[in-house]
Amino acid sequence: MKRIFGFIAALALIATSLGTSPAVSATPKVNPPTCAKSTALPHTPIKVIQPSKNLKVLPHTITFTTNCGDIVVETVGNKAPVTITALTALARAGYFNQTLCHRLTTQGLFVLQCGDPTARGTGSPTGWKGYADENLPVGKPMTYPAGTVAMANSGPNTNGSQIFFVYGDSALRANYTVWGKITSGLDILISVASMGAVQPDGKGKYVYAGDGYPVQLVAIEKVTAK
Repeated sequence: MKRIFGFIAALALIATSLGTSPAVSATPKVNPPTCAKSTALPHTPIKVIQPSKNLKVLPHTITFTTNCGDIVVETVGNKAPVTITALTALARAGYFNQTLCHRLTTQGLFVLQCGDPTARGTGSPTGWKGYADENLPVGKPMTYPAGTVAMANSGPNTNGSQIFFVYGDSALRANYTVWGKITSGLDILISVASMGAVQPDGKGKYVYAGDGYPVQLVAIEKVTAK
């Protein structure tokens, strides 16, 4: 937790503390993102009861309102009913409100990972049992193309609240539930990614890395499922 808070405090000084050049992105150089300041900080997740039954009517869209703009996701509906039911329950309870996206990758894998209120990459809804993988892109020539939204996990059937937005084609193993496609906001992700990711160097500075914290802080202000 201290490491994350240290990173947030360092954002104002990051331009002078970086030690190396940014990693090459999967996308061409773009204009810097236009993001508002956010008061979001890592925090203890609120408690949400895990759904015992799937929703009879699944939402068609799930919108992530961030400090950098809205990311609108069209869901896959009945191809991933357990996943979409779970995410809807979390969204409607306010679980994602004021949470930070904690991981950006810019080499080989091109994703922004969010959904952990602790911002450590290990958080999951308290008391939940991991739920089943669904709609895995087995046999697809490109498993996770740009625009895909999928579940992050730590092994088969360990899904919780963490998701990743794919901003550039990523040939991952087909181990992660695909539950939606970005219909608006992909440009936001590409712009955020163009700023790069950083990791602490152990000497009080942050250096650019292909996998680390996004230089541009991205905070989810709220999530709406309709």
